[in-house]
Formats: sequence, C-alpha cells, structure tokens
Amino acid sequence: MKNIAILTGGDSAEYEISILSANTVLQHLNPKLFKGYIIHLKDDKFTALIQDKKIDIDKSNFTFELENKLISFDIVFMALHGPPAENGLIQPYFDNLNIPYTSCNAKVSALTFDKYECNERLKQLGFDCAKSYMYELGNIIDTTTIINTVGLPCFVKPNGAGSSHGISKVKQESELSSAMNHALKHDDKVLIEQFIDGIEVSSGVFFNGKSIQALPITEIVSENEFFDYQAKYEGKSEEITPARISKQQTTEVQNTTIDIYKEMNLTGICRVDYIIMNEKAYVIEINTIPGLSEESLIPQQLKVANLKLSAIFETCLLNTK
Repeated sequence: MKNIAILTGGDSAEYEISILSANTVLQHLNPKLFKGYIIHLKDDKFTALIQDKKIDIDKSNFTFELENKLISFDIVFMALHGPPAENGLIQPYFDNLNIPYTSCNAKVSALTFDKYECNERLKQLGFDCAKSYMYELGNIIDTTTIINTVGLPCFVKPNGAGSSHGISKVKQESELSSAMNHALKHDDKVLIEQFIDGIEVSSGVFFNGKSIQALPITEIVSENEFFDYQAKYEGKSEEITPARISKQQTTEVQNTTIDIYKEMNLTGICRVDYIIMNEKAYVIEINTIPGLSEESLIPQQLKVANLKLSAIFETCLLNTK
C-alpha cells in the first residue's frame, strides 16, 4: 500500500478548482493500492486535512503524525493548479526529498507556465501558434507597435495565470491599455496575442505505461466572447466530446498533441488547447496540471474514451519517476 499526498491549495486564483480536483483524486484512488491524504499548501505551509482534523506537516521531511504513527509519502499527486506547482517552484522541494510526483519537472513546468516562452519554443519545434507580443510591468505601453505586431481583434492575458483569469478580448486600440492593466492584476508580464477565429478544441494526453495516448477531443462553444472563467466553471459554455470536426482533423490534433507531449518532455496527465482556423490547429496553451473536478474537461474525455478515473490515476502514479 503506497501513501499518496494529494497536493492542493496554493495561493493563486485557481485555489477553489484545485480543492475540487484533489477531492476527485481522493474519491477515485484504488483503495487496494493507495492510501490518499489531502495535503493543503497555503502561504508556504503544508497541512494534512483528515476528516475534520488539520495536522501540520514537518517541512524538513514531508511527514506528519497521526494517532502516534509517523506518516510519510511514497508519491505526490499534483492537484495544485497555478503556482507553486504549475510553474515549477515546488518540484525541487520534492526532488530534494526523493519523493516522486505526477507532474512535469521544474524546468518543463516553468517553461509551459510562461505562455510567451512556451509558444516561442513550440514555434521553434515547428508547431503553429498565434503571433504574440510580450509586455513587462514598468515598460511604456506602445499600443501602435502592439497592434502592428498582432492585429485586431487580439487577446490580452496574464503571461502566467490559469483558468482564464485576467483575459480580455480587445477589438479597438483604445481598449488595449485598460485590458493590459486588468491583466497586470494577475501577473507582471502580459501576453498580447493575435485573435485566431475558429473552432476551440482541447485534447487530453497521458502516458499509459506503454505509449503516449491522446484522449477524445472536446469542442468548446462559449456563450461569452471566449472561453473565460465563467464559461469554464459556471456553465456558460457547451462542451462537446467528441468534437464536431472531421475524422482527419481529429487524428491530426491528437497526433499533434502526442508530438507536443514528446517534444516538450511532458509527464503525467496534460491537456493541450487549440483553435482550428482554416483547417490548421493553432496551439493556444499547454496545461501540465489540468482541472480534474467533475466539470473539468479531462474527466469528460475519459468518460467518452470509456476509461475510468481510477485506472488513469493508477497509471499516472505507477509511472512516476
């Protein structure tokens, strides 16, 4: 029986989604193989949440005492969205303790969380991405140069935030400065991207123990201007799995997702988001710790693939390094 620390919480705007994901993982762990514990991280403090008890974790060795017994962990299941897990800051802590985890390592996580650098790397590898411009806090906002680079309409988003927090769709140059200031509430760096007008799809992917496997593709039809927080988590979108795209297009997106997983050295369960315009799939984002709540896309895709959450979690845990 392996002890699994299901890491959740964090200090980002994705806190609530992280709690939901952790509870999903706990409910679907194979009880014959794993004993799961919800481990909450907030303000640099680890706490084990057991029924109505909160027990502090000894940070020096990531253990805690329960009923006079010392509990240590074999594996960490990363269910913490946003910093410090998705940006790679927490991984060295577990590396130093030789505790494996289900997410990408620090280097890969840092790159994929930095939307601009990630897209630049993807372009170098031959994948299609939107034209983009990076703005850093303190620099002059040169709206003319930005519009000349990415065109209108465009998307303005925090460079390192998830769940679509701080994103705006800008249709006129006069709206650009306020959209950038809105994004700056979430990050010191702002990414301004070309608007890709097409079908939004998302493809889950994981290593199944033998090969990299892409899941059925979800098509996202948002009631709002784009797939924002409301659309993602408050029912303001229609999520259709499998996506209403051709068989050939489905295969191409799934193969691209597998190639990205391989080329970017991803591990664990990941998700790659695209917009298909003129038959070409543009990569929008890589999610290295995607949501696992009942409303999230990965559970929806697994259901259509006739795969159980418990089986996928088991596969991920048994293939950690």
